[in-house]
Amino acid sequence: MPDLRHLREPALIIAMGGWNDATSAATGVVEHLIDLTQAEMAFDIDVEEFIDYQVARPRWVAVEGASRELDWPSIEFLVASLEDRDLVLLTGPEPNLRWREFTSRVVSVARSIKPKIVVTLGAMLTDAPHSRPTPVAASTTDAGLADRLGVTESEYEGPTGIIGVLADALGERYPVVALWASAPHYVAETPNPKATLALLRELEDVLDIPLDSGDLGDMALAWEKQIDEMAGDDPDVAAYIATLEERRDSELPQVTGDTIAAEFQKYLRRRNR
Repeated sequence: MPDLRHLREPALIIAMGGWNDATSAATGVVEHLIDLTQAEMAFDIDVEEFIDYQVARPRWVAVEGASRELDWPSIEFLVASLEDRDLVLLTGPEPNLRWREFTSRVVSVARSIKPKIVVTLGAMLTDAPHSRPTPVAASTTDAGLADRLGVTESEYEGPTGIIGVLADALGERYPVVALWASAPHYVAETPNPKATLALLRELEDVLDIPLDSGDLGDMALAWEKQIDEMAGDDPDVAAYIATLEERRDSELPQVTGDTIAAEFQKYLRRRNR
């Protein structure tokens, strides 16, 4: 079991299922990192006082060597070891109860980790067309990070999930970056590997380290092709998507010397990695 007190340049990555995680895009990033690095479980939070099992129900699952067993919801800290640093991954279902107490527990664990940066991952359903690059909104309250990443402080007003609550509490002690992907609302019922890949690429830029995308690129292409075929069978859906595409294309920012320079710098960083 990894020791959370002796990690190399640790970064805390948070993705919680439920309201914050449309099409499982955010938790998909953490699952990908777990598989990629064979991350080890370091600590789990007792969910009995935070989870309503009528909302996040245990599931029967098939297991090797037995017919099936109950899989109970869990909230875990895992350590993913990369070449130059360690990532601590916090994942599980969004708590249903006692958010203040849950947040206090996470902050307490973070004090042992002493993360150099905290990155929260989320995904929401929007009118973004599936055939265009997945938009990822980034925000931070850290001036240095805002300057390096070219992002601004979030001006969002409205309901928030546990991701927002954790970002607020952890932001009092550590630099925090929030990444939110926009997933097409008309394909909300299935996992979206394209949005997961977009979040992974933004996380790569925030951490300034290479993150192997594995099969996500191929999965994203297959997903997009499947949606194209489904839309081709329904003229009304195809027309609606075409309207979204036209609107999205008209909203693209004007290309300037600054935007070209920023993209070129991002390209160089990725090439160097």
